[in-house]
Amino acid sequence: MIIIKNDKQILLMRRAGKITAEILETLAENIKAGMKTKELDTIAETELAKREAKSSFKGYHGFPGNLCVSINDEIVHGIPGEHIIQEGDIVSLDFGAVYNGWQGDSALTLGVGRIDPEASRLIEVTREALVAGIGKARRKAHLGDISAAIQSYVEDRGFLW
Repeated sequence: MIIIKNDKQILLMRRAGKITAEILETLAENIKAGMKTKELDTIAETELAKREAKSSFKGYHGFPGNLCVSINDEIVHGIPGEHIIQEGDIVSLDFGAVYNGWQGDSALTLGVGRIDPEASRLIEVTREALVAGIGKARRKAHLGDISAAIQSYVEDRGFLW
């Protein structure tokens, strides 16, 4: 367990999170049909260097990429490589940055180009479900309360497990 002892640590932790968010935003702005997933990895690596940060993932238990790129029905932790992103794909980007010893870690899912309306709705509902779960995250809350809020939100909108 890490105990935050001073404002400098808080600022470093925030900077790691900001770097992660900025790079995910850059990746979202640059993703397009016809590109290989390793091109996204190269963008992430370049952006990390600009910010004097490094990947949380590269080298972790031998993982070869700076980020994870999962397409369509791949669950998580896809390895960036030769896979070509297609129009209509749903792409999940999982990314982490280390800045001065502090970690930022986040993920996003987006559609590439024109996507199926039901896929678009799924992305929207899952983002909203995250917000519902976060709304239940508070001091002394139980993990079950958070997951129940997410499940209820998703099921109420017609997506069943």
